[in-house]
Amino acid sequence: MTATLTGERVEVPDDVVAFSEDALRRGWSDGLPCVPPTEERVQAYVEASGLDAQHTLGILYPLGIDCTVELLAVNAVMAGAPAAAMPLMAACVSAMADQAFDLAGINATTASVVPAFVVSGPVRDELGLPYKHSAIGGAAGPAPAIGRALRLLVRNVAGQVAGLSSESVFGQPGRVTGIVTSEWLEESPWPSLGERRGFPGDSVTVFGVLGTANILNSYGSSGSEILEVVGKSLSYMGNNNMDHSAQFAHQLVALNPVWARIVAREFPDMQDVQERLYHHSAVPIENFPESLHGPLQEAHDVRSDGKVYLMDTPEDVSVIVNGGKGSLHACMFPAMSNMLPVTRSLNPETWQPPTGTSD
Repeated sequence: MTATLTGERVEVPDDVVAFSEDALRRGWSDGLPCVPPTEERVQAYVEASGLDAQHTLGILYPLGIDCTVELLAVNAVMAGAPAAAMPLMAACVSAMADQAFDLAGINATTASVVPAFVVSGPVRDELGLPYKHSAIGGAAGPAPAIGRALRLLVRNVAGQVAGLSSESVFGQPGRVTGIVTSEWLEESPWPSLGERRGFPGDSVTVFGVLGTANILNSYGSSGSEILEVVGKSLSYMGNNNMDHSAQFAHQLVALNPVWARIVAREFPDMQDVQERLYHHSAVPIENFPESLHGPLQEAHDVRSDGKVYLMDTPEDVSVIVNGGKGSLHACMFPAMSNMLPVTRSLNPETWQPPTGTSD
């Protein structure tokens, strides 16, 4: 593959401190230190991707820009992400650009939604991605830099700018370093997320999430009790999918390995796990203020049993296994409406051609 670069050349300081200040002034940076994306560095990253520099990974909105491998490489260099992660990051961009994910909605909404990436397969160890203690954030390794590279890309190519194209009221830390995690498949009683979604081997799945929240259960000792606590925790009253329609939304839950084994003893089939979470996350409409009953009825979330359903179907929740073996905890990733998870193999030959137009 060629690394013929076509981007505009700009004279910038080679010193990291000076360049970081310059990048922030120019609007290229998030405020953290940046590595100068010299031609030599960008070429090396393009070559590591295994793709042509001008290969289009997808069209990113709101600006509707064709995101090439070269543009990804520039932002990956600035973020300090490893060159070895280029194939993964390319797959992440392809997934984000899929219309089912609705990156345009993410980048314009008043909510705090951000893409979260779950990596499946042996690439986890090849890149040193977190899957044990602090799997969602805090473990040393390349995940924050990989996530940051994708966030800079959304800023510099897609055009997400706080207060301009983005109306996010509060934002969230994931809008700086992203959310990149992986599965502890060796400790999981179920197939990997990628395999369950039709992608055995190395893959990545992107979810639109409003952040993360810990779920604590110090007393439950059975799979049924654990799933009841987790399911009921998902449906807090201010959840986006309670206020809006549950259609075209997808929840993500991470179980620690100890809880996963306990749950699997009662529910070895993942479909049964999803079914329990689906029913436990439904809330009686009388729990809501009376003024909300009409709007909830109009959103079609109230079923014949008089409950408001967080999910449209049991398949609208994905469960992964990772985190430390300290038990006691699960992690939920509240979802945004009108965006669905998208999975990509790390083999670009399996990707669908980019859709839409950059005109």
